[in-house]
Amino acid sequence: MKLNLICFPFAGGSKYSYNNYIKLADKNLQLIPIDYPGRGFRFKEALITNVKPLIEDCFDKIKGHLHEPYAIYGHSMGSIVSYLVTKRIIAEGLPQPKHLFLSGRGGPSVAYTEPPRYLLPSDKFRAQLKEMGGSPDEVLNDEDLMCFFEPILRADFEALENYKYEHTQPFDIPVTVMIGEQERVTLEQAFTWQNETTQKIDIRRFPGRHFFIFEHTATIMDIIGQKLLPKI
Repeated sequence: MKLNLICFPFAGGSKYSYNNYIKLADKNLQLIPIDYPGRGFRFKEALITNVKPLIEDCFDKIKGHLHEPYAIYGHSMGSIVSYLVTKRIIAEGLPQPKHLFLSGRGGPSVAYTEPPRYLLPSDKFRAQLKEMGGSPDEVLNDEDLMCFFEPILRADFEALENYKYEHTQPFDIPVTVMIGEQERVTLEQAFTWQNETTQKIDIRRFPGRHFFIFEHTATIMDIIGQKLLPKI
């Protein structure tokens, strides 16, 4: 059985963020990584700074894949996009994902009280990026690269940090939540994903900070394969 895995990137990420995932995927799993406007193949398009039009854009890009068996994966910002796109799919009465894999963020009901990162001056903004990990010093210290990436990151943070949670009926979809042991997402926050599904969620913890996904890609792909693919 061939199954699609639709992948939504983290803030500042693109479809290329999942290159190693594609290399390590089971032969029966086809990854479909998505670009948000303003990066990757869509770098000439205007950035989106509001969640609602972003979700409409993502829904439009994936709706042609929804009549084949599929699951959804998203990291950090991508986990919220995954959740909201799933709600959009359900509202349209289209086939639902077989499973949601959500990493690097607590549930959508978690309210973050820190000052908005997208409003920080450049020096503090870049310090926050360094603390999160995932951005090499060669990039953070390269003014030309940062002039390109900083507006993308700020747009994504603005969309995410201005998102307001609206409680809706929980869906009936299996959910696997993955977090780093040294990132800011607490186990308690991870458990709030249980509010969004009637099925018992599975929480996995990995050594590492926010971008633990790059250190444990093989393990993550093994977990996804075990959850989705029939045992042979």
